[in-house]
Amino acid sequence: MSIETGRLAKQANGSVVVRLGDTMVLSTATLSDSIKEGTNFFPLTVDYREKFAAGGKVPGGFIKREGRPTDKETLTARLIDRAIRPLFPDGFYNSAHIVNYVVSADERHDADVVAGVGASAALMLSGAPFDGPIAEVRVGRVDGEYIVNPTMTETEDSDINLIVAGKEDSIVMVEGEMDEVSEEEMVDALDVAHDAIKKLCWGQKQLVEKYGGPNAFEYETITPDEELVNRVAEVVGDQIDDHIHQKYEKEAFYARVSDIKDAAVEALITNGDLDEEMTGEVREAVSMVEQRRMREMVLAEGKRLDNRRLDEVRAIWTDTHYLPRVHGSAVFTRGETQVLGSVTLGTSKDVQPVDEVFTDVDKTFFLHYRFPPFCVGEASFLRGPKRREIGHGILAERALKPVIPGQDEFPYTIRVNAEVLESNGSSSMASVCAGSLALMDAGVPIKKPVAGIAMGLITDGDRTQILTDILGTEDHLGDMDFKITGTRDGITACQMDIKIAGLQRETLLKALKQARQARSEILDTMHEELAEPRAELSRFAPRLTKLTIDPEHIGAVIGPGGKIVKSIQNETNTQVTVDEEDGVGIVTIAAKDQKGAEAAIERIKQIVAEPEEGEDYEGTVRAVKGFGAIVEIMPGKSGLLHISELDHGYVENVEDYVKVGDKVKVHLLEVRDDGKLRLTRMPFVDDPKDSNGRKS
Repeated sequence: MSIETGRLAKQANGSVVVRLGDTMVLSTATLSDSIKEGTNFFPLTVDYREKFAAGGKVPGGFIKREGRPTDKETLTARLIDRAIRPLFPDGFYNSAHIVNYVVSADERHDADVVAGVGASAALMLSGAPFDGPIAEVRVGRVDGEYIVNPTMTETEDSDINLIVAGKEDSIVMVEGEMDEVSEEEMVDALDVAHDAIKKLCWGQKQLVEKYGGPNAFEYETITPDEELVNRVAEVVGDQIDDHIHQKYEKEAFYARVSDIKDAAVEALITNGDLDEEMTGEVREAVSMVEQRRMREMVLAEGKRLDNRRLDEVRAIWTDTHYLPRVHGSAVFTRGETQVLGSVTLGTSKDVQPVDEVFTDVDKTFFLHYRFPPFCVGEASFLRGPKRREIGHGILAERALKPVIPGQDEFPYTIRVNAEVLESNGSSSMASVCAGSLALMDAGVPIKKPVAGIAMGLITDGDRTQILTDILGTEDHLGDMDFKITGTRDGITACQMDIKIAGLQRETLLKALKQARQARSEILDTMHEELAEPRAELSRFAPRLTKLTIDPEHIGAVIGPGGKIVKSIQNETNTQVTVDEEDGVGIVTIAAKDQKGAEAAIERIKQIVAEPEEGEDYEGTVRAVKGFGAIVEIMPGKSGLLHISELDHGYVENVEDYVKVGDKVKVHLLEVRDDGKLRLTRMPFVDDPKDSNGRKS
């Protein structure tokens, strides 16, 4: 991997071109000089775009222009964002924009991890208050050997596909999928990743040392003064302590926190000596006191907001076949997080085409995750999926993908919908559980059920507590959000964000093993609801039948302009798709009942059957000529019934015997070398005889 600067995009605060093989990414970092009035958060935007021209491709569709970001582009931007955002100082509110353009794409190296390195290097050159550098790498494992930044072919053969981001002294972000690997194997993969990350971080430091700008970016942070935080603690600290030790219920909890903030404002501003302009700072100071007191409660007392044990999973209830008309459904509720999962089974016409620079495939399994505003009690608008929804959906999809049966075993396109109805911590993991149950309810023969759990961590350097099944508040106040999914036999996917440096290997392994125990408990509960996939599909699901035919017959089955296949579908009330795979014609018939399927199968068999000499057929007269009639004995198979073969005697006019559209029984006399058929009607016509019994 090489990093170059000083040639392109020089008006950005920092810009680099990172190259791996022939894959190149232009990464830029631009920061605003001032803070927009009223801003109380860090306005960081990360974009990643794959230019089709980079791979010598033209975008599909009518417009022939890159459109809105694909799921892959959105996910890659999100991976970079999650790695760099925590490394900016609290209270830094200047706008920052990171842009990553894939400008060259080879067939071996994906650009996602290349862009992660580029984003960090551009920020380092910009002088931004960025506690980097960081680097991103992909780790695979082929035949038991770990590989850093494997080629795309190696990734396809790998049982591990992890993207890991980190600094020289710590890992900050992990996301990926695995084929039921153990906790020890996953930690080994992280160790391999971190060794490579250290080298890439060292390289960025060398780049900045030689070519970095002379001045650091000038900025001011906006945070509550520590003296103000102490005054707030004196005024409302006891109220906060009392509140966090009370019985927990999300809505009531946050309502009481708001009341405490109002009390602090009243004491320090309305009846105190602070200016009214400091209202926002006072309320933020209350949040800081709340966070510190809650962390101390966990570290010192081993207690949680909802009074659970540190390793305890919230109460779970499930229900399958909740929706009567869908192909499969399940409700999964864990505490105050609830997901309604549903499964739709479709045909090959329902695949999801993926047209990207680095891949061009048809997905036969996909999961869509939605997070409507009502699930957190908000009144807002329904819009298209946001980055978070796309990211959580892909995580849940990755979790379930290793157990989905192959097309040879189950030739359906499978779509899982995960609708979040309530949320208070880890709705993505609830989506995995709901999706797994819904798949089994639909009769999809998944290899094993999959469950997911979100782990948290709180530490002050000396004391460390690992939390199982974290609440939304615990996620916010904690130092780690680690989502792990898997079967009873191993991990299938993970997503981890770490907010602290120097997380010990032993601590990480302990969290993974604690997660395995929680995952096993959830799987036990799911097993009580539905132990295995249902033996029968829903009566509303299509019945699929596959036939293999000679590829030479594909055109005959489809017909000119699809005429034949459309007539089969209309007459048998089925859906018929015809594809060619590995030199074999594949006909898939989707029917609502067996009668329709059998009728379509018979029609197709007639089309692909070869006429045999000496056999009798009932054909249809398609044309009448002076020399005979053209008779179709099979779909697309016609032969000549010569005028001399219409009757035993002399025939003067063909139309005296047959007309267009007539059904006529014929005998196949000959299949000539050129494929032409010679027919006769003689065996089915009375034979006049003389008095001696001889033919006249």
